[in-house]
Amino acid sequence: MSETITLQVPETIYQRLADTARATNRPLEDILLQVLEVGSPPQWTDVPEAFQKDLAALDSLENDALWQIAYSQMSDNIPVQLDALLEPQHSHPLTADEQKTLENLQTEADRFMLRKAQAAAILRWRGFHVPPP
Repeated sequence: MSETITLQVPETIYQRLADTARATNRPLEDILLQVLEVGSPPQWTDVPEAFQKDLAALDSLENDALWQIAYSQMSDNIPVQLDALLEPQHSHPLTADEQKTLENLQTEADRFMLRKAQAAAILRWRGFHVPPP
């Protein structure tokens, strides 16, 4: 399904897009669609299913909540625990319990980083400058 919209575009932007369309031998509509897609926050459906619900919820958050997520810090114990479990792997295999703990910690760390990145992307899309933490 697609929708049709009418949009007033400043001449300078239109000319830049039209020039790009000519230079790439592509229809102007394709260039406009690409600009919209590239300029939008990453789709949360592009991540593993286990993280999709968390990322989808960010779309409806107020800016202040997104800023808090974007600049939040991971609990110190997660990297310490990850290091403690990863280091012995070189000398001996992990037990089943250690392996499960490692997987859980990695998932938690991945979720944390994905939420930070998505929050920053949404803020940039909403027009904010988001300097690196």
